[in-house]
Amino acid sequence: MTDFAGIKAQFPILDQEIHGHPLVYLDSGATAQKPQTVIDAESAFYETINAGVHRGAHELAARSTVAFEDARAKVAKLVNAGFGEGKDEIVVTAGATAGLNLLATAFGNASQGRGGEAAKRFALGPGDEIVVSKAEHHSVLLSFQELAYRTGATLKWFDLDEYGSIRSDTADSVITERTKVVAITHIGNVTGAITDVAPIVTRAHAVGALVVLDICQSVPHIPVDVKALDVDFACWSGHKMYGPTGVGFLYGRRELLEALPPASFGGSMVELAWMDRPAQYMDPPARFEAGTQPVAQVVAAGVAAEWMMNLGMANIAEHEKTVTRELLKLGDIEGVRLLGRPDMENRIGTVAFDVEGVHPHDVGQFIDSLGIAIRVGHHCAQPIHRHFGLYASNRASTGVYNSPDDARALVDAVSQVRGYFLGK
Repeated sequence: MTDFAGIKAQFPILDQEIHGHPLVYLDSGATAQKPQTVIDAESAFYETINAGVHRGAHELAARSTVAFEDARAKVAKLVNAGFGEGKDEIVVTAGATAGLNLLATAFGNASQGRGGEAAKRFALGPGDEIVVSKAEHHSVLLSFQELAYRTGATLKWFDLDEYGSIRSDTADSVITERTKVVAITHIGNVTGAITDVAPIVTRAHAVGALVVLDICQSVPHIPVDVKALDVDFACWSGHKMYGPTGVGFLYGRRELLEALPPASFGGSMVELAWMDRPAQYMDPPARFEAGTQPVAQVVAAGVAAEWMMNLGMANIAEHEKTVTRELLKLGDIEGVRLLGRPDMENRIGTVAFDVEGVHPHDVGQFIDSLGIAIRVGHHCAQPIHRHFGLYASNRASTGVYNSPDDARALVDAVSQVRGYFLGK
């Protein structure tokens, strides 16, 4: 078992005081902090081998290309995706949002006849259905809602149970013979609920639908195996997995990536271009990586993936459970309502809560005055807040550097909020 006691020391940003208090960072659901090894990797790239990849014949270009592809392989290994010549299943994107938009745009292009015969499996039109859920981050909801508008398809959604978890048990009724795409979250970014994906995937594939999974909140916290999940596509961000901002990844089954038309256009993604006929595009993943890639960020994200694997994803999950158990004691405070399960069943350490009579922004500022960082607002997920009868909430979310003491500090701070604002 990994000893997590000293891991916080690997994160230089955490060695500071905020408003005269030691920083307690409980906002990893928004962005995770970076260990020194990741910071050093990005800096070293610029200092030693900075050059464009898959272009140029000079030595720096060759070294950059090797580092870039090595990082792709590390990221693929983290989620058990294919990698290597002719086997790559990881596409570099600018983030999970960019990956989801890539898919929605590519499906839309296929719906307009682009991509030829092979791409018809992605085409949508009137009478077809796209299924999401009320728990989705706006990156999922809006990308596929707009795809429905553009193609004339109907948008449907899974409802939620009392804890805000996706009702997977309704898969057989929500997903019909007309469903072409199902796009859902693996772990809710408000409730921390782990979706029971299996019945959704089984039903979707039974009717010939594609499954797109948002794994932003799962990759940093639990073991993720895209093959075992049996999804067709998955998207996530580098900055939530202790890597840099500005980079993300799209997993796609190789045979699907080979059939999918491109979504953006420019250099490095075209094999042959003419003035009088459509271009011949490169094989994936290059087909989906137009322009200059975020090479330094990808290299550093590869280091982050390797760092996580060395710690052991199962070990990380177990460690964060010790913090989550303490966070859930927020529900014991008078006037505090948890959004999500009050226990450890099928959840991670993302704990949203509402303080009766006090606006979330006021709660956040009070807590910040004690050196504790949490998220306030609707967390880019308004429908699930309406499900709970709210417009916004407070959210604590754990990372590998947190300890039970961090959670206790938050619980103590929240216990003072109503007294400070309401005199209760």
